[in-house]
Amino acid sequence: MSEAKRSEPQIQAGDEAREDGEELLVGPVGGAPEDGGLDLEGDIDDKRGRRRSKTMSRKEIARELRRQRAFGIVDPELEATVREIEASRPRSRAECANGPRPCMFIACKHHLYLDVNPATGSIKLNFPDREVWELDETCALDVADRGGITLEEVGSIMNLTRERIRQVETRGLAKLRTIAEDEPRSPGGCGADDLLD
Repeated sequence: MSEAKRSEPQIQAGDEAREDGEELLVGPVGGAPEDGGLDLEGDIDDKRGRRRSKTMSRKEIARELRRQRAFGIVDPELEATVREIEASRPRSRAECANGPRPCMFIACKHHLYLDVNPATGSIKLNFPDREVWELDETCALDVADRGGITLEEVGSIMNLTRERIRQVETRGLAKLRTIAEDEPRSPGGCGADDLLD
């Protein structure tokens, strides 16, 4: 079912009807439930749980940028703002550790709002239905500084299921074991096997 069809209000059999035969929705469509309206977004999210991440290909992004330039849509004021933000962007963890949260630098590789695939250049929006300032956590380094957390907590932070987080953890530990087995052992020193245990 397309996204447009999901967002259209569905009239149920029990809805009120006018005398002239037209069906009547009680309250404003899309309004808050307490105002008498239908909470369409809430209904959709309740049925599906969470919104899945959305990936945009590099070609799709380049095509959109070319289209904007062809029509003269690129705003010079926006470009100036982007340059100003880029100039104030922290260059190290020491500069950003005590910075404002939520972090506005989504281009940072540690930001949780989006992921960039270095091989393909595609961008994955982890939270397509939320804005950056609506996230509880925006920096993976802040989460790591807190210490160990459960698979459920990691899943909610990264918009993934608990099972997918477990799979990624298993794959990462297997890679670490492979690296540890390939390293030469130092006599009397701390080996890589000691780090995994």
